[in-house]
Amino acid sequence: MDEKLSLIEQKIYNGERLTRDDGLFLLKSDELLRIGALARFAKQRKSGNKVYFNVNRHINLTNICVSRCKLCAFGCDTDASQAYVMEPEKALSIARQALADAPEMTELHIVSALHPDKPFTYYADIIARIHQEFPNLHLKAFTAVEIAHFAKIANRSIREVLTILKDAGLGSLPGGGAEILNDRVRQIICPNKCSAAEWLEVAQIAHELGIHSNATMLYGHVETQEERIDHLLTLRKLQDKTGRFQAFIPFPFHPENTGLSDIKRATAWEDLKMLAISRLILDNFDHVKAFWIMLTLPIAQVSMAFGIDDLDGTVVEEKILHAAGAKTAVGISKQAIIDFIRETGNIPVERDTLYREVQVYEGSQA
Repeated sequence: MDEKLSLIEQKIYNGERLTRDDGLFLLKSDELLRIGALARFAKQRKSGNKVYFNVNRHINLTNICVSRCKLCAFGCDTDASQAYVMEPEKALSIARQALADAPEMTELHIVSALHPDKPFTYYADIIARIHQEFPNLHLKAFTAVEIAHFAKIANRSIREVLTILKDAGLGSLPGGGAEILNDRVRQIICPNKCSAAEWLEVAQIAHELGIHSNATMLYGHVETQEERIDHLLTLRKLQDKTGRFQAFIPFPFHPENTGLSDIKRATAWEDLKMLAISRLILDNFDHVKAFWIMLTLPIAQVSMAFGIDDLDGTVVEEKILHAAGAKTAVGISKQAIIDFIRETGNIPVERDTLYREVQVYEGSQA
């Protein structure tokens, strides 16, 4: 065991790519601190002591969803008491208020459920209206699952849908909906969502159109260790081809209020190991993100010693993950993030969505 880990260490130090067997070995290893040190080394090689964040705001347009996945506590039926649909003017008013509260905000993160009746024009119109009023605000909107849904309801190709949205003002895609890119798993947890191949097709076409995206993984439910590693390798292979994934975000599954509520939430030990292994395997991803909303702030802070170089952002009013039992705050101030990063000895870097540096906070004051 120790000899195998030493060989993996040499690969990392020499800049060699890890194999599937290497990844499985690391998942089964209990040498968390050694794995963390390797991930920290790999992160330092990518971004030094910098840890990134942005000033952003989440908007969830609706929670009415045709998929009704077992993994989700957010989606509901049309007649549910908590059901809502946000009209374009409401989305615009949220954007206006968000910019009034934080004039330095650079991003709106817009995602929602798969509404059974809202046409594709509803979504394209919201993007167009926000972009028209706020042309300098980056709109990171609609997961690959949503894009596949739009193509279906509009009877258009994925390329057509993405082109229309890009022309309307779409800046990039978030990485959600990937879950585990394996159809055995997807048939259990999200059978009415797009397939693994469709998710990858959306990402590839977006990249071909010059649209950057992120990629995620939801772990800690019914997947095997092999399926976790294969998920990472699948993303690495597509990144080799397109080079337009910006960041990878591993999410621990929150079982509360879902159809899989009997599953025990992954431990902090497993969270840190998954973050570190992601950094080690995804050698062609510039950034691996600890989404503090999912992980809790303490784990996110510790993760900076396990290869993480991004914490997402200020967020404000996140709904989807909190519906599944996330106990974190729905937002955090910019100063709190800066202080949070500084405590670890790292350098806070405010970025925009495309990782262009807005401000580097090297001194003691923001």
